[in-house]
Amino acid sequence: MRTIGVVTVSRSDYGFYQQILRRILMDRSLRLHLLVGGMHLAQEFGLTVQEIEADGFPIAERIELLLASDSPESIAKSMGLGVIGFAQAFARYRPDILVVLGDRFEMFAAAVAAMPFKIPLAHIHGGEITEGAMDEAMRHSITKLSHLHFVANEEYGRRVRQMGEEPWRVVVSGTPSLDAVRSLTPLSRDELEALVGLDLGESSLLVTYHPVTLEYERTAWQVQQLLTALEKSGLSVVFTGPNSDVSGRTIHRMIQEFVRTHPRACFVANLGSRAYLSLMRFAAAIVGNSSSGIIEAASFELPVVNIGTRQKGRVRAGNVIDVGYEAEAISRGIAKALSPEFRSSLTGMKNPYGDGCAAERIAKVLSEIPLNDRLLIKRFCDLEM
Repeated sequence: MRTIGVVTVSRSDYGFYQQILRRILMDRSLRLHLLVGGMHLAQEFGLTVQEIEADGFPIAERIELLLASDSPESIAKSMGLGVIGFAQAFARYRPDILVVLGDRFEMFAAAVAAMPFKIPLAHIHGGEITEGAMDEAMRHSITKLSHLHFVANEEYGRRVRQMGEEPWRVVVSGTPSLDAVRSLTPLSRDELEALVGLDLGESSLLVTYHPVTLEYERTAWQVQQLLTALEKSGLSVVFTGPNSDVSGRTIHRMIQEFVRTHPRACFVANLGSRAYLSLMRFAAAIVGNSSSGIIEAASFELPVVNIGTRQKGRVRAGNVIDVGYEAEAISRGIAKALSPEFRSSLTGMKNPYGDGCAAERIAKVLSEIPLNDRLLIKRFCDLEM
């Protein structure tokens, strides 16, 4: 029986993993070894490990690594603690393949720790660009540490091959988060309103804003501009929590202050994948800088007001309205997103991130790829000039 280790460090990557985890559990030739760390284990981020437990996935390892601070020094120290924690986990039990996803610094720590153990890495969502975040460097670094690459579309696959990765290692699987969209049994409006404690009204905004880690000195100003635009809109607003990046607590504090003085706004640290996707069905638009606006929202033909540089460079569909950080620019973006003409223009749009069948493709490769030196020993593949 082949053991597949899977690293999850936040609510966002867990939403991508769910269907893959189910596929692994269904395959009698595979054993799941789930490593849970980072934001999942922190109360201030919603203690989302409870969602994993409620879904019935067995947790093999819990890796504590986050410090109670969001300064650059604390983030760097948390990375070091992550390397130590994952190394100790791999010393106890070495999976045959380790699956990592995306670009978080906690995920990078797991990839670095796996190297001396000669554990083959399977990386999901490589080849993408996010120019405003240090995640950009993390993602490309994980690509070079990895032995298999499950990319969301052909453009990202080409970029991974451009980085010297052998073509046979690159699988255009699509994003597994669309598997969750395809299989979604949505919550009703009444259930959502009871969950968030807010009347969503005829038009409501779903707002997720994360630190722009290469611009963290400007976080307070950026968030104030966003809050000014949201206040001007007069709409109901559902905020979700920011990531554990530099200045994340600044965003959290400012949102909490806004919610206290605005009865038509609420903050939910963790909605859970099902509720978050269900809200996309009822929201008038997403506002913020989350990858969910770039990736999943297109499947709901949902307008997105994407703020600033955090997602700059990612492939996007026609539902995304890119705006600057100024309140007036955000307000114009919201007005465009709410216009009937723009909403109607999205009818029948295609999501460039796949067809909702990624988990099956990924699980098949994980179960069938030979575990030999060809997989483990990488050869740099030069581009033909």
